[in-house]
Amino acid sequence: MDAKKLIAARVAQEMKDGDVVNLGIGLPTLVPDYLPGDVHITLQSENGFLGMGPLKGEPLPNLVNAGAKPCGIVPGAMFFDSAMSFCIIRGGHVDVTVLGGLQVDQEGSLANWMVPGKMVPGMGGAMDLVTGAKSVIVAMEHATKDGGAKILKRCSLPLTAANKVTTIITELAVFRFIDGKLVLTETGPGVSVDDVRAKTEAEFTVCPKCREMVLPATVQ
Repeated sequence: MDAKKLIAARVAQEMKDGDVVNLGIGLPTLVPDYLPGDVHITLQSENGFLGMGPLKGEPLPNLVNAGAKPCGIVPGAMFFDSAMSFCIIRGGHVDVTVLGGLQVDQEGSLANWMVPGKMVPGMGGAMDLVTGAKSVIVAMEHATKDGGAKILKRCSLPLTAANKVTTIITELAVFRFIDGKLVLTETGPGVSVDDVRAKTEAEFTVCPKCREMVLPATVQ
């Protein structure tokens, strides 16, 4: 089972019909592939448009998403300058933002924009999105490539924002921040609570109704 597809499919279940959604680069861009048929969202891109869609046919010159990748648009899309785009974000008009993460901690803080000593392309709109969106979902693989924890007691990397994450979704678990506490609400397919604890440094409680993720057959 492909971990990234599993995560994207589970994130898609968080979307509600009519949501305005901003997707970060990488894994989050897979989310629209798994939206239920009765859920239609409007994708916002911080470089200046509402109504981003899949790329079909030849790319249009200069039409790129915030990650500088060619993209498509849907009927009814609109374009505006960067100032208006960030007014939408900072004004609380984005319902959901989905971002990748390097680290998340048990206080709901996110680090996802730089590793000291390595090339830093820039934060982009991440700081604004995490503080301005109504719901902040971090979609990431549960551990580092060498097996280290990414869900920590306290982030050690420079923060993108403090105490703003609402949900963490990995291939092993779904965590929600409820009343300021990290709560495990779902486990991945075939994953036990003990499996999650073994790969999670952060302290968390287990929801009494914790269950296994229910995923579409395309990612089983």
